[in-house]
Amino acid sequence: MMPATPATPLTPAALLRASSLPPLEARILLTHVLGWQRTQLITRGDEPLDDASIAHYQALEARRVAGEPVAQLVGAREFFGLDFEVTPDVLIPRPETELLVETALAAIENISRPRVLDLGTGTGAIAVAIASTRPDAQVWALDRSAEALAVATRNSTRLLDAKRLGGAVALQQSDWYGSLDPALRFDVMVSNPPYIASGDPHLSEGDLRFEPRGALTDEADGLSAIRVIVAGAPARLAAGGALWIEHGYDQAEAVRGLLSAQGFAQVRSERDLAGIERISGGRRGG
Repeated sequence: MMPATPATPLTPAALLRASSLPPLEARILLTHVLGWQRTQLITRGDEPLDDASIAHYQALEARRVAGEPVAQLVGAREFFGLDFEVTPDVLIPRPETELLVETALAAIENISRPRVLDLGTGTGAIAVAIASTRPDAQVWALDRSAEALAVATRNSTRLLDAKRLGGAVALQQSDWYGSLDPALRFDVMVSNPPYIASGDPHLSEGDLRFEPRGALTDEADGLSAIRVIVAGAPARLAAGGALWIEHGYDQAEAVRGLLSAQGFAQVRSERDLAGIERISGGRRGG
C-alpha cells in the first residue's frame, strides 16, 4: 500500500485564488493577518503559510462574507492620507468626507492660528486631518459618545505631532454645543452629523448594519441634527467665520435653506467626485 501523499501547504496565492471575496478585500485581510505590505503578496505569494495564519485569515473572511465591514475587521481605515483606528463604536471614515476637510482648509487658508470646531467627531478623522495639515490650527472636537472620544483620543495622540504649534486637539464630551465654552469663537466649524432619515432602507444594508446607529440617523427626518448645528453656529463663529456640513445626496437644497434662514452669506453646496452635492455651507452674515 502506497503511503498517503502529504497535503500541499496553502500559500497566500492559493488563499486569494480560493476566496469568494472581491480581490481587493481579500488582499486587505490577508496582509493584515500576515503583517505584510501588499507587494509581498506577489513577491512571497508561493511561500507556505502556517496553520494559525490560515485559520485567522479564514475566520476574518467568513466574517466579511457575513457582512462585517473590512475596516472593523482590520481595525483601521485610511482617510486623508492618515491611518485611523476604527472600532464598532465609530462611523467608518469615507472618501467623500475628505471634501469637507478640503473645504474647511480652504476657508482658513489665509488665517494665522485659526480656531476650528468639529461637531460629532467620531474617529476624530476630520479634526485630526485638519490639525495634521495645519499644524498652527487650534482644533476642538466634540462628541456625545464617550466610546467614540476614546477612539478619537488614541487617533489624535498617535497621528499628530505632540509639539505641533496649535497644541493637542481639545476633545470634549458634548451633545452638540451643550458642554462647549460659550465664549469660544471659531474661524471654521465642520460637522458630519447623523443625516439619514429614520426608516431609510440603507440603514439595514451593507456596512451600515454594523456601524453605530446614532452616528447615522437622527431617528427623524434626517435634518434635526443639522437644524441644531446651523441654529447655534452664528453665535459660535468669528466675524466672517464659515460653517460646512456634510449631508445626504438629496438634502442640499434643504440645508442651504436652513443656512440662509440663519443669515449666512455666500451659501453654496460643493459636489463630491461622484457629482453629488455632498456638503453645504456659508459664512456668518454681518
